[in-house]
Amino acid sequence: MFDLEEELKKLPAKPGVYIMHDKFDNIIYVGKAKILKNRVRQYFQSHRNHSPKIIQMVSRVAYFEYIITDSELEALVLENNLIKEHRPKYNTMLKDDKTYPFIKITVNEAFPRVLFSRTMKHGTGKYFGPYTSSAAVKDTIELLTKLYKVRTCNRKLPADIGKERPCLNYHIGQCDAPCQGYISMEEYRKRIDDVISFLNGNYSDIMDSLNEKMLKASENLEFEEAARYRDLLNSVKQVAQKQKITADDPTDRDVIACASNGEDAVVQIFFIREGKLLGREHFHMRVATGDTRSDIILNFIKQYYGGTPYIPNIIMLQEEIEELDVITEWLTDLKRRKVSLITPKKGDKEKMVELAYKNAQMVLNQDTEKIKLEEKRTIGAMKEIESWLHLKNLKRVEAYDISNTSGVESVGSMIVFENGKPKKNDYRKFKIRTVKGPNDYESMREVLTRRFSRALAELDGSEESRGFSKLPDIIMMDGGRGQVNIALEVLDSLDLHIPVAGMVKDDTHSTRGLYYNNVEIPINKHSEGFKLITRVQDEAHRFAITYHRSLRGKYEVKSVLDDIKGIGPVKRKALMKAFLDIDKIRNASISELMEVDGITLELAENIYSFFH
Repeated sequence: MFDLEEELKKLPAKPGVYIMHDKFDNIIYVGKAKILKNRVRQYFQSHRNHSPKIIQMVSRVAYFEYIITDSELEALVLENNLIKEHRPKYNTMLKDDKTYPFIKITVNEAFPRVLFSRTMKHGTGKYFGPYTSSAAVKDTIELLTKLYKVRTCNRKLPADIGKERPCLNYHIGQCDAPCQGYISMEEYRKRIDDVISFLNGNYSDIMDSLNEKMLKASENLEFEEAARYRDLLNSVKQVAQKQKITADDPTDRDVIACASNGEDAVVQIFFIREGKLLGREHFHMRVATGDTRSDIILNFIKQYYGGTPYIPNIIMLQEEIEELDVITEWLTDLKRRKVSLITPKKGDKEKMVELAYKNAQMVLNQDTEKIKLEEKRTIGAMKEIESWLHLKNLKRVEAYDISNTSGVESVGSMIVFENGKPKKNDYRKFKIRTVKGPNDYESMREVLTRRFSRALAELDGSEESRGFSKLPDIIMMDGGRGQVNIALEVLDSLDLHIPVAGMVKDDTHSTRGLYYNNVEIPINKHSEGFKLITRVQDEAHRFAITYHRSLRGKYEVKSVLDDIKGIGPVKRKALMKAFLDIDKIRNASISELMEVDGITLELAENIYSFFH
């Protein structure tokens, strides 16, 4: 069950992407945030001035999830990928499918160029990006062409060397004219290597150089030149913010990382398709004593890929695993194509694995907190009840309730909680047989006698086991002294010794305390023990009411239709199927009744006469 308030509290103060789902698990909105905690909370604050579209979207949110990233830029690019992949209903879709800009180096050419590109065509060059600012990309390309004197022309080199005069860039000192053969291919390639090194993040030397030139120009009162260096320096800083969400590699791959606390583990898997991160999933795993992170990842691979319909070409792992050759061969056989398992040690691939690990660690931390809260409201609550009643080792609780309408179709319910949680497989229901009229005490006596008599019969082997042999550590009756005494009398007659407490209600029918050993024990209404008692009481009542309603419905159908001459179970079923309820049968004409299979003119007249 998704607890909105609790999940909002757990949102991290980190950049990332949030994904809104409706009750059918459809993704209805994807957004990015510089700080997830602040952004996502805003949607659920009623005082916010939301647009009608956002109000409608929020009303349909059943749950949300999120992926943390290392920067707002990564969040923006991931948001773009997810929107294009899932096309959520409440996202504004770009009709021209606009993409973010890349810097492209045409490394396949003899004398490569540095170009601006909005598309990534694999095999045509080396790409860097995407980036969020087109202006910054253009400024950086301008900077690179000036610093490294990279050509900007479209001439086909070396085929066109010497065919035309050099362009203006040569004359103003921004190109060494490879079109004239004034620079060798080897020397030009060294400059391209420097460009690639810069774009890979090794830009400190250039930034120091630009900063030095800016200061020198300022000292010489060359303020326009200083401003130009300042603007180029700012452009470099903006472009220098790297991201890992899109890669210059069309190969499908999964990225696997694990976080463990020694008892539990979370394995995070990122799905990269055609170079883009399009989704993720996390899996909880129980950790055996002595298991390392490598062991956990190995076990995950065996279990996950043994049942998944798609295996990518490459699986990137956080740590190297044992049996690598065997696992590789197994996956290759499953896919019928070569599958590679790699453990990146540096670069963008290693950073992508690190990002998966951060998300796994976040999920583990949150779920550990959730487990602690769950233990507090279940096992912790049982410990509180033990202390109030001065009892020990209370694990199994059984509670009973009676439901009837003026004594008609009286039923009893038995519900079971173990370690503070409902155990629905052990629930039982009883149709009252011996008591006539609305007598809750005697109805309860019958239910308890049947339940514990069956337990004894199963225990001594005189009756086949039907799930009654397991006895409770405590019985909780829906009421005070009277109900408790009925239970104690039944147990005493069967020579059973089980503690019995009454869940006492106040004048507003709210639980107010426990009746035990002839004393009503007041309890803190804000305690987890009190909340558990209330849940037990409500569940016993709900289960009894549900059973009673089902019987009452059958009774009402039977009591009306079965009193009509010529109507038996088959024709009754046909009538109910055709008209759905008694009132429609009552108001139907003879001709309408005759349209039902098996209803003759004589039967239709009998039915009509009966109701009229």
